[in-house]
Amino acid sequence: MKDIQIIVSHPTGNQNCRSVLAMLEQKQALAWFGTMLGFTNSKLLNVFPGRLRCQLFRRYYALSPKKIRIGGIREMVRLTAAAIGWKYLIRHEVGWASIDHVYRTLDQFVANKLGEPHVRAVYAYEDGALQTFRKAKERGIRCIYELPIAYWETVRRLLKEEAERLPEWSSTLSEKQDSVAKFERKAEELALADLVICPSHFVMESLPVLGKRMAVIPFGSPPIANLTKRIAGKIRVLFVGTLTQRKGLADLFRAIQLLGRKDIELVVLGTPLAPQEFYQTQCPNFIYEAPRAHHQILEFMSTCDIFVLPSLVEGRALVIQEAMSRGLPVIITAHTGAADVIEESDCGFLVPIRSPESIAEKINLLADSPDLRRAMGEQARMKAAKMTWELHGERTWREIESLL
Repeated sequence: MKDIQIIVSHPTGNQNCRSVLAMLEQKQALAWFGTMLGFTNSKLLNVFPGRLRCQLFRRYYALSPKKIRIGGIREMVRLTAAAIGWKYLIRHEVGWASIDHVYRTLDQFVANKLGEPHVRAVYAYEDGALQTFRKAKERGIRCIYELPIAYWETVRRLLKEEAERLPEWSSTLSEKQDSVAKFERKAEELALADLVICPSHFVMESLPVLGKRMAVIPFGSPPIANLTKRIAGKIRVLFVGTLTQRKGLADLFRAIQLLGRKDIELVVLGTPLAPQEFYQTQCPNFIYEAPRAHHQILEFMSTCDIFVLPSLVEGRALVIQEAMSRGLPVIITAHTGAADVIEESDCGFLVPIRSPESIAEKINLLADSPDLRRAMGEQARMKAAKMTWELHGERTWREIESLL
């Protein structure tokens, strides 16, 4: 496949990006990977203290040093500023080390490097593709665009409605603060793409009618775990994600209050976007768990009974398949992008967005039916086992090969 060489660009290297990298390496089709912070020798990371070492290890890539190119120090400054509280450096869109500037810096860096022969395509992601795609078009290089969340017009509409519906949660809806210029960048990126890869039908259906190639390729799941027998006690309902109403947390809080059951406890694991006092006033009796390493989240999931994510807008929430891999039945909305995993309520339930009553009804049903809970959990685990990252990579390759 050496006649097909592809450049991949992503500033932080998330799991779906790594799946694409692994697939291209297997096909001998990866020209190089552009990112903002990356290591190819894991032994070098041992010199760092424990907590920092764990964070940096997330930027380790099993690639040859010749296959990775670093776009500058801005991402390292962003991580440092976030850790020590220098908020002015990472202020939304305008901070020197904001995530927006990190994406744009890498975008320009990759665009400046599009000079090698045999490069047939560039593979880039939302908010980090504009300059790369412009330069690629000049050189006759095809542009592959992965859109990990619903199109910005859908996101903005839903969050605007939500800010009006629940104004007290408005401060957690950070996406509504995006500038017009950022929306215009997103629109041009999409217009320049030759192939748009979406993680769900919900994302694809949010796009304007474009008349171009689009493909739905669901994300993968972690390896499944053996089911563990829960110790008798309260039924633990789990939410994992940023503590924002974009993920429907207010509706889940309201559902727990509607239930009013002392034998059910809500566990919320994630990053708060408001003071803890705010969340406690919304739901006084939930249990808060701080963010932790990915493998620790998977372990923690096994201590719970039911997973709930009533999001208003996502792309394809990875955390759903992670919970399924741990044998948890799921209660989700179609707007999570994972409606396809639930067939005739075999491994959980679909509920409408903004419906605490529906969430409460399904939690109640699962809480009162331990046999149903276990059966759905086993179905969830088996389904997660079939949705592998290897399959994600193969499907992506088929689309790229067809395009080229």
